[in-house]
Amino acid sequence: MNDQSALNYVSYLALDQLLTAQRPQSNIDGNFEHDEMLFIIIHQVYELWFKQLLHEIDYLIESLRAGATTQAIHTFRRILTILKTIVSQIDILETMTPLEFLSFRDFLGRSSGFQSVQFREVEFVLGHKRKNMLGHFSADVFGQERLAIRYDQPTLWDAFLTYVHESGFAIPEEQLMRDVTQAIAPSAGVQDALINAYRANTPAARIAERMVDLDEGLQEWRYRHVKMVQRTIGTKPGTGGSAGAQYLATTLQPLYPDLWAIRGRL
Repeated sequence: MNDQSALNYVSYLALDQLLTAQRPQSNIDGNFEHDEMLFIIIHQVYELWFKQLLHEIDYLIESLRAGATTQAIHTFRRILTILKTIVSQIDILETMTPLEFLSFRDFLGRSSGFQSVQFREVEFVLGHKRKNMLGHFSADVFGQERLAIRYDQPTLWDAFLTYVHESGFAIPEEQLMRDVTQAIAPSAGVQDALINAYRANTPAARIAERMVDLDEGLQEWRYRHVKMVQRTIGTKPGTGGSAGAQYLATTLQPLYPDLWAIRGRL
């Protein structure tokens, strides 16, 4: 049993580890480029938020599968607020000029945001799965095992379909039993069920709207990320050999096509 009497603010938050985890690489004669500290802290904070997003999305999936509507809506609200927060962090990063970034960019080696295992986990759990993505992470990369597990697991979209079906709106069997490792494809049958849920003004329709909010929120983050990269390095390749803004621009696609397709049919 932990000795709670010995617990204090520093030990509870592990500040001795947290505040010494920033290790700038542009160290020359004991000094490092001023803006590298901001760059490190912003990305470490992103990783903490990704961890919390995964925690909340897993809880949301459990809530939807249990039919706990109120709990699910509350969790959606928290997830959407976190997404707004990580978008706003780009404002801070954009206070760094291209020349300030270039002052330490060469010290980053092959490190790149493309290598964020946790963000790939977020993509996988939301339903944006690509098997080739697993090949970018060797077995010794921290978190790779979790990513492989996520690839084989049902997604938020699958939990949503189950929720809608259990709410009395028939989702086609092939969609309820779909291969969860595959990309989410449009389904006329799913769209029909969603339209019926909307027209009946049911809790399923409110959950569907929160799914749209989530999809839109992720696209907002992607868009701001693209523009930030373009603003900082233009059309140059990204760090670590990635395609930079050119690659990021290809990710600006909705996750849940059925939820967008029904807009013109309501």
